[in-house]
Amino acid sequence: MGHENDMLNAIRRPKILVRAAKIGLEWYRRERDLKKVIHSLTTPTPERALARLVAAEQELEENRTTGQAHYDVHRHITVLTALLCEARLLPKKPDCTA
Repeated sequence: MGHENDMLNAIRRPKILVRAAKIGLEWYRRERDLKKVIHSLTTPTPERALARLVAAEQELEENRTTGQAHYDVHRHITVLTALLCEARLLPKKPDCTA
């Protein structure tokens, strides 16, 4: 689980993409939207969904940075929105500094 959090912390994207994804959280509904975003018939656990979303987002980022004609900014924002939502559902790491 910590692995996914580490990946999320390492993601660096243009502010406009992140801002749009955060705005999308207001309308995002996991039950309704997640299966469409990851092309699944069932709703996976947050951990499994996050793994799929990270892979999809990495592919979209590669398409964006290499200027691929098939890059879809709307899908990129949708995937980032789902990724942010799923990350919030992961159990918190215990605080070992206390």
